[in-house]
Amino acid sequence: MTQASTLVPTDATATAADVQADGVSRDARRGMHLVESHDAFLAALPPTGQPSWVASLRRAGLDAFRAQGLPTIRDENWRHTNVASIGRTQFLRAGAGEIAALDRDRLEPFFIPGCVELVFVNGRFTPDLSKLDDLPRNAFVGGLGEALAEDPDWLQRHLGQHGPIDGHPFAALNTAYLADGAVVHVPRGVVIEKPIHCLFVGLPADGEPVASYPRNLFVAEENSQVTIIETYAGFDDAPYFACPVTEIVGAPSSMIDHYKLQEESLGAFHMAQQFVDLRRSANFFSHSISYGGRLVRNDILGALREEHIECTLNGLYLARGQQHVDHHMWIDHIAPHCNSYELFKGVLEGRSRAVFNGRIYVHKGAQKTDAKQSNRNLLLSPDALVHSNPQLEIFADDVRCTHGSTTGHLDEQSLFYLRSRGIGVEAARSLLTYAFAAEVLGEIRLDAVREDVEEFLFTRLPRGEVVRQAV
Repeated sequence: MTQASTLVPTDATATAADVQADGVSRDARRGMHLVESHDAFLAALPPTGQPSWVASLRRAGLDAFRAQGLPTIRDENWRHTNVASIGRTQFLRAGAGEIAALDRDRLEPFFIPGCVELVFVNGRFTPDLSKLDDLPRNAFVGGLGEALAEDPDWLQRHLGQHGPIDGHPFAALNTAYLADGAVVHVPRGVVIEKPIHCLFVGLPADGEPVASYPRNLFVAEENSQVTIIETYAGFDDAPYFACPVTEIVGAPSSMIDHYKLQEESLGAFHMAQQFVDLRRSANFFSHSISYGGRLVRNDILGALREEHIECTLNGLYLARGQQHVDHHMWIDHIAPHCNSYELFKGVLEGRSRAVFNGRIYVHKGAQKTDAKQSNRNLLLSPDALVHSNPQLEIFADDVRCTHGSTTGHLDEQSLFYLRSRGIGVEAARSLLTYAFAAEVLGEIRLDAVREDVEEFLFTRLPRGEVVRQAV
């Protein structure tokens, strides 16, 4: 195992002294400016059609964020990820101008063939850019505003009920600004054949960064089946702040295939929370692919509440330059006879940074648990750095649980083998890098998603045309 050279502080890895001496006021450092416009946000909401319980959720989120503020590197769960740059930035509220600047032709690179499409611009559902067809009559796929108008009682049972806001300041901030997002409700026994693609596009307003807070809810009822893709995308190095929360509910014997593609602009902040709540014999299969963003954090919390659940969480993150990507995982094994499998791989170049902090928590009554967690990282530069910390907490005595982490560089013997067969240095390095990522790519069930990620790798890797021909 190898380790990178001495860390050079960046926005995401500054020392505590840097944070205290940066000249930013304490309120700004805690992010209180992020909620200064909350009254204006409330005033702009529709005067009718907003149930009182939604207002209560927003108030709880606002109070929780004011109590916590932005996390600092003195917080154990944030000690390797400094969000002070968010505290130093003034963000505008999203307006209609950004939506008017887009059309489907400009969004074409982000679309995935063969999908139902929901498009959101700076967190706002945009029906004119969406494509909703070939859906079962009794399923709901649309924006949160429409869902509130159609069935607020059903939403009340799920929205804001599957993840904490205390101890999760960005989830609290999202809840304070709860207004729009993607809602997918698959009724009992229904199979939605087409994948549902939720595309969230971030744009600045007149060059100024905008903050958006998409709130997503995906519910698969008993014996139902659905495939859902979340894409978060932007253009070039445009600055903006995306703070999404996604709640996913799998009822008994449901099957959910879930994909998250994070391809934000290289000037974007992306602070995401994903809460997964699974019931008896549910099958949840998820892939998280991350290669955009300036400062990225993904918190994934899964609760396996009843017996015979299968939960698979795979991920691939690619970082270069000064990018920083952080994954925090918590899988809660509450019931016996459940399986969870995690495989996250990272490829880092330049002075990029990555964090993986994973925890499997096995409760006292969760006998016959089978849980595996693995984090593997490939450093393509001596200045890249990874902090990896897989963990197990086990309070049952009849389980099979493993965890592990590896970080290193390309194998010199493998490089020599390829070069001895006439393959150039760059092509050989790219072939080995692709082979490292291929284990995760091979697990992606949806061909269109796998091909999309593969094509990105081919264009990103030096001599990518050689890799394409080889595979």
